[in-house]
Amino acid sequence: MHTIEYIGPRPRKPVRKSRGGGWLMVLLVVIGVGIASRPLINKALADRAPVTEPTVDETVSWLEQNNGFGNRLAAAALNRTHEAITYDNAYYNISYPMGDIPADKGTCTDLVIRSYRALNIDLQQLVHEDMQVNFRLYPQLWGANQPDANIDHRRVPNLQRFFARYGEEASLKDNQIASESCHYGDVIVWRLPHGDTHAGIVVPGPGNRKHEKWIVHNIGSGPQWENKLIEYQIVGLYRYSGMNTVAHYTR
Repeated sequence: MHTIEYIGPRPRKPVRKSRGGGWLMVLLVVIGVGIASRPLINKALADRAPVTEPTVDETVSWLEQNNGFGNRLAAAALNRTHEAITYDNAYYNISYPMGDIPADKGTCTDLVIRSYRALNIDLQQLVHEDMQVNFRLYPQLWGANQPDANIDHRRVPNLQRFFARYGEEASLKDNQIASESCHYGDVIVWRLPHGDTHAGIVVPGPGNRKHEKWIVHNIGSGPQWENKLIEYQIVGLYRYSGMNTVAHYTR
């Protein structure tokens, strides 16, 4: 038997590709994403960090360096975060004027009302007096045929109408507003995903974030100081210092 001679290039054994290069690329991508996202992660952690009483007191002291009304109202709202409040939107029979539901209960509007009361402005009386004269100008959403001093001021749409009539109302573009348009002490109103309206007060951020616009609000867990200015759809921004009331227009 004759040997058959192979003519052509010598066959080579298949070379197994190293997987190390692929893993190295994946590792580099992961490291790059981690570095790029670090500022966002740090900001998210900072937003969720617990706000301590000393931080509240420090920010209140910083606000009090400027005695403008907005700063004083923002300071009053921040002081509300010291209070343990159980969310309660029940109807209560309360005194008039300066009436209040139990001190350990409240909603978002009670936070606004109590913050104004700290500056000797009684929204219960002011809203009631205006509704006595202009009842049909207020939202007719609750089937009432006359004002009710027990509850009218605790309803967000009524506060919106009062602030729009006697304070300054910012114009909204595309149902939103830039944070630089907000001032400390502004009352802000949102529409929540399920349709209800919700109110809070614009305040500074904590620590070295004082020049940011945060809010104090009660959305179910008592007064909270949070970085949630644009968390929900903004439907109103109001600036009211108590200077104008129905009495000024009926004398």
